[in-house]
Amino acid sequence: MHFDLSEEHLMIQKAAREFAQNELKPGVIERDEHQKFPTEQIKKMGELGFMGMMVDPKYGGGGMDAVSYVLAMEEISKVDASCSVVMSVNNSLVCWGLETFGNEEQKQKYLVPLAKGEKIGAFCLSEPEAGSDATSQRTTAKDMGDHYLLNGTKNWITNGNSASTYLVIAQTNVEAGHRGINALIVEKGMPGFTVGPKENKMGIRASDTHSLMFDNVKVPKANRIGEDGFGFKFAMKTLSGGRIGIASQALGIASGAYELALAYSKERKAFGKEISQHQAIQFKLADMATKIEASRLLIFRSAWLKDQHLPLDKESAMAKVFASETAMWVTTEAVQIHGGYGYVKEYHVERLMRDAKITQIYEGTSEVQRIVISRSVLA
Repeated sequence: MHFDLSEEHLMIQKAAREFAQNELKPGVIERDEHQKFPTEQIKKMGELGFMGMMVDPKYGGGGMDAVSYVLAMEEISKVDASCSVVMSVNNSLVCWGLETFGNEEQKQKYLVPLAKGEKIGAFCLSEPEAGSDATSQRTTAKDMGDHYLLNGTKNWITNGNSASTYLVIAQTNVEAGHRGINALIVEKGMPGFTVGPKENKMGIRASDTHSLMFDNVKVPKANRIGEDGFGFKFAMKTLSGGRIGIASQALGIASGAYELALAYSKERKAFGKEISQHQAIQFKLADMATKIEASRLLIFRSAWLKDQHLPLDKESAMAKVFASETAMWVTTEAVQIHGGYGYVKEYHVERLMRDAKITQIYEGTSEVQRIVISRSVLA
């Protein structure tokens, strides 16, 4: 068992760190405050290859392994979780889903521009009443022979307005239950497809989260991913790998807050010495470092399994639930270490704390992840 990163891994990590510090950090507070989508920053991320890292080069991707993706996600998330969630959805859900299960025509038409970062994708599962429960879809795709008529609403969709390609999960055959669900590729601009107002969120405020409405949207049969009824399996398999991206985001948020708190503790003085010399702060820093390292190892284990094409449902769920709870705890402690300064925007940790909360919620809440884990350990 080897824990050392390769030279290529270290180069990717360094490139992501430099990009985050030089390109993302300067305007991150303003983008958060004004909910400004990072259009230029995402474009540059595409040019650097961060939007299709694991995609085969023949489809415009970087051909990198999942460990490389985790390393880049962590560095981007340390600075701007709004950018990293765009990157996560495009890589883990949309590109991976299309490359793994799409046909050649779909890959050439949709995957190539997504992997190159020329376009952005969105994954559309959550609904007002069903949440992330893929078995309870109210959105329907009526089979009309050579096309489907898509009707329904999806909500909490990351990249909801900025995307051009949407992977939509919908029910075609209600009587067949989860075996009657399909995954369809929907293009922005299709008649009957409208984007709702942007959600005013607590965290990851620069990312665009919207509801999507489908009113008799005509989707060609050629845009169905896999065989008829494959949609449920597509969603489950895609989300399983997607947890690695969210876990990596949580890891980055936690490690970013920790680094800020560690640096501040060496500068701030109280009772005649740096607060890092007080045991109460030392214990906080020790626990923060330990939880972060444990999260990192769980995530690396999941990424390795993904690279080996081995089952990873349990491991990715463990990584996601542990890393997200670590992010929430670490960022709260980072604010505490900063004291009053932690409560103001210019010190960044209050934003990281707000950003951390969503990692416990999206792509299946922590409770959902525990269900996934328990099913595995009780099997």
